[in-house]
Amino acid sequence: MPPIDTLRPEPYIVVLTCIGLLIALVAWLPLALKRLPLSLPIVCILLGAAIFALPMVGSEPLPLAFPAFTERFTEFVVIIALMGAGLKIDRVFHIHRWAVTWRLLGITMPLSILAITLLGAWAGLPWVAALLLGASLAPTDPVLAADVQVGPPESGQEDEVRFGLTSEAGLNDGLAFPFVHLAIVLALAAESGEPWLLHWIGYHVIWEIGFGVAAGWLVGRVFGWLTFHMPGDNQLAKTGDGLIAIAATFVSYGLTEMAQCYGFLAVFVTTLTLRHAHRKHEFHREMHDLTEQVERLAMMLLLLLFGGALVSGLLAPLGWVDVALAVAVLLLVRPLAGLAGLVGLRAAWGEKLTLAFFGIRGVGSFYYLAYGLNHADFAEAERLWAVVGLIVLLSVLMHGLTVTPVMRWLDRSQGRDPDAPERSEIPPPGLTGPAR
Repeated sequence: MPPIDTLRPEPYIVVLTCIGLLIALVAWLPLALKRLPLSLPIVCILLGAAIFALPMVGSEPLPLAFPAFTERFTEFVVIIALMGAGLKIDRVFHIHRWAVTWRLLGITMPLSILAITLLGAWAGLPWVAALLLGASLAPTDPVLAADVQVGPPESGQEDEVRFGLTSEAGLNDGLAFPFVHLAIVLALAAESGEPWLLHWIGYHVIWEIGFGVAAGWLVGRVFGWLTFHMPGDNQLAKTGDGLIAIAATFVSYGLTEMAQCYGFLAVFVTTLTLRHAHRKHEFHREMHDLTEQVERLAMMLLLLLFGGALVSGLLAPLGWVDVALAVAVLLLVRPLAGLAGLVGLRAAWGEKLTLAFFGIRGVGSFYYLAYGLNHADFAEAERLWAVVGLIVLLSVLMHGLTVTPVMRWLDRSQGRDPDAPERSEIPPPGLTGPAR
């Protein structure tokens, strides 16, 4: 029998074992939680808190201790989620058919940024820090909102509520960036005294949004041709390998970021353009399934670290005013701003309330805050992380516990059986269904 000391596993073996368990949970947990009032993010955060609370772990995964890793890892998770969200949308891109999206982007999000900024200033944050907080918390998260998004490509699971929340999450991550940059520009201008308004409007709004959309469309067209329309037997779709979606994601994001423009926006436009290249092709399902697996694995790992940050003191700087701010953001700002954006929309009140309520905050908020803090000096950085962490935690709990009963009620109210298998041939009887 070997000595006791040699029975201690190497760290590499421990990590390998943990990764295997994590992958098994990625595959099994969604099935186990399907009918329970729990969500995968809740379970992941609890697991992370339990793991990092163990004395032998010892490390504290606080975001301010690892600023570069926090920014890059959250960035990776978001771009994968954006590709997955775009591949799921069956509805053809059109100004009128996407009316609910424009309302949530053009009215709800700016109102949310303004309201959260005012609340942050009321809570005692400097105005520039409050603006960064508002820009970070306004977007609906594309990562943690999977339970309220549309189903896989051509599955028929695309009512107006699911479509609105999916398309909003896909586009608002790119359109929130100008306000993150506005906070950064104001913070830098306070030190240098240089003019900032024309630079912000011309560069961070007009140029970066415009180039992001154009670059995303161009990459999507190229990949669409290579995947579905290349002459002969060289079409990428014939490989049957869903990794093509990951390739398109990285190429779109990388090229756009090299031009110092909004890669998030480019990725979502790329996936919409790629989907439009051959809407009915079954290869979209292959790309979606692989992208979803990668997204889920990365999300679970990130939420394990978030749970570890919570037990390591992430929320320690909070005061009662911060708790009040967090509750107001979730229970007042998003619902009221959401309803304001939906005024005049032809929809039942139940659908409007669901759209307004499920403005889930998550990984995107982590990324924007990390990006802002890494590109300028903001006062009370620890407090900003604590507020964002609390809001994401409350959002995961509140929305995670209510999403299953609410979405099942929504399905029944629209004449659908929530327990039925995928309805790939029968379009949903919601407001309009997916416009082909």
